[in-house]
Amino acid sequence: MDPFEDTLRRLREAFASGRTRPAEFRAAQLEGLGRFLRDNRQLLLDALAQDLHKSTFEAEVSEIAISQSEVDLALRNLQAWMKDERATQLDSAFIRKEPFGLVLIIAPWNYPLNLTLVPLVGAIAAGNCVVLKPSEISKSMEKVLAEVLPRYLDQGCFAVVLGGPAETAQLLEHRFDHVFFTGSPCVGKIVMAAAAKHLTPVTLELGGKNPCYVDDDCDPQTVANRVAWFRYFNAGQTCVAPDYVLCSPETRERLLPALQNAIARFYGDDPQRSPNLGHIISQKHFKRLQGLLGCGRVAIGGQSDESERYIAPTVLVDVQETEPVMQEEIFGPILPLVSVRSLDEAIDFINRREKPLALYAFSNSSQVVQRVLAQTSSGGFCGNDGFMHMTLASLPFGGVGNSGMGRYHGKFSFDTFSHHRACLLRSPGMEKINDLRYPPYSLRNLRVLLVAMEERRCSCTLL
Repeated sequence: MDPFEDTLRRLREAFASGRTRPAEFRAAQLEGLGRFLRDNRQLLLDALAQDLHKSTFEAEVSEIAISQSEVDLALRNLQAWMKDERATQLDSAFIRKEPFGLVLIIAPWNYPLNLTLVPLVGAIAAGNCVVLKPSEISKSMEKVLAEVLPRYLDQGCFAVVLGGPAETAQLLEHRFDHVFFTGSPCVGKIVMAAAAKHLTPVTLELGGKNPCYVDDDCDPQTVANRVAWFRYFNAGQTCVAPDYVLCSPETRERLLPALQNAIARFYGDDPQRSPNLGHIISQKHFKRLQGLLGCGRVAIGGQSDESERYIAPTVLVDVQETEPVMQEEIFGPILPLVSVRSLDEAIDFINRREKPLALYAFSNSSQVVQRVLAQTSSGGFCGNDGFMHMTLASLPFGGVGNSGMGRYHGKFSFDTFSHHRACLLRSPGMEKINDLRYPPYSLRNLRVLLVAMEERRCSCTLL
């Protein structure tokens, strides 16, 4: 017995009926999402605290506020986004933004509200029916999304489904019109392979090892403050967190006491008791991270407590490129410092590896920052700060190569979940003009057509 068959059939019938297409319906669902966030703020904060020991500050900033901002932006701009887009000087040539149909959103556990609702906003605004699959690992948030969120949406057009890897694999056997997945590259390959069987387009928001280059020309304490906050935010369980620092040995020696100072200022002398530091999501992930503490040499932190899934904010030095901490995405509060002799060596180090989701460069010299930007490739880039680029709805968020494909946030989310349909409406009359393109062909007609095409390349419709 297929547990998803009836649900998917019901949603397909709802889409076929045209229910999700009117702007009024889309706006009503977006307003429902806004009410869900406002009405259940404390419930959401409690769930995030239970799953990740996430502080109210981090939960508000990175989960609730961002989700609400996306809802508000979509409501303000929905009518403009939905309008046909004029393609040329001809009024009859235009791009129509159509919903794909039934889309699947598979969300992760590290930002279980944000990374579920932000793509959902785009899918709703674009007029789709949606199946949401929240992560089973963030159990408290999964329960809220399954039991409370449906009360705020049209349940004939949206469904939340539960389960682990086996259920997700079974769900992916079905044909969807678009699949949006956030998670690891390893699982992303599985999702893409399953979607390929149905020729279903995918958006893959994956991870990777995000480099952070720190130039000799910098203020070490400013760099340490910014790097430490973004590395240890959500206990390092962030896909765009700086995964390792590249710097000269001299800068490393200046950076280490500055990092120690930043960590003590942020989390106190005993970070385990700090209400501002998150905990690791599960025992499995804790064990994996505990193993990484054996790489290189611990310069700061290194303490752990399995009973609380706690790993101290940690800095490693003398790590080798072949060690596990430099081979896999860390996804925890561990920061390796890797020594390089020059900017050239740092850029070469970055370019030898898979393209990351994000890349960071710190320097007082704008030329250095610009050079790192120009000579590398990554999903996103930020100079002299952490992952603030992803908080701007005016910028697309997404990976490249191993770190993913596709983009979202703001209007980019609407576009991701829309089919951009090329449309041209022609007059049934004036057939005499079309004689130029019909056989029998002549050199004279060819010359006339080529001149017309050259002069009006964007709007010539003789061919």
